[in-house]
Amino acid sequence: MSPHVPHKPQRTLLIATHNPGKRRELAALLADLPVRLVDLLELGISEVAEEIHERMEENARRKALTYCTRSGLWTLADDSGLEIDALGGAPGAQSARFAGPEADDPARIQKVLNLMAGIPWPQRTARFRCVIALARPGEEPVLVEGRLEGYIALEPRGTHGFGYDPIFYIPELGKTMAELPMEEKNQVSHRARAARKAVEILRQWLAEEAEVDP
Repeated sequence: MSPHVPHKPQRTLLIATHNPGKRRELAALLADLPVRLVDLLELGISEVAEEIHERMEENARRKALTYCTRSGLWTLADDSGLEIDALGGAPGAQSARFAGPEADDPARIQKVLNLMAGIPWPQRTARFRCVIALARPGEEPVLVEGRLEGYIALEPRGTHGFGYDPIFYIPELGKTMAELPMEEKNQVSHRARAARKAVEILRQWLAEEAEVDP
């Protein structure tokens, strides 16, 4: 009989969000990694690491450090935002709170459309940007970024996605983000582009761990 080899537990990665839409997207983007994904609700963590900074990089870093320290787990946190050139880059890091802390997605969308009223199409350029921070206990987070260029549509279109997706028009596809099924969105989105970079870092971490503890 061969000697018993203890089973090495699977590495757990915390997706540091309370947003179910973002959780679903990130889970799909990380599906090929040999890790167990958990979120804040599953761990019973209700505290919110407020996005107090003006830069997405600092918000993502703060969230990753906060929840990594709180959970003791490898942690992935992101801060994403819509940057509209005609509005001087707003709402940017304030995207989730642009219409007030209690506003829902339709209210945020309507505020943007109101501010963009009368602005001609060539000047409606914008981008979605996502910064992902990866944290391990006792270490400084690693940051990666993804971005997607587009335009602010004249009216909402599509029923997929969340946030500002219904008014973010992608000229190469001739559709808003909300008109893309999840599979297609996860090929082109700002979050997908950042997540692909994050996956490479996580694979490197897993390989380093395997070398230390085979």
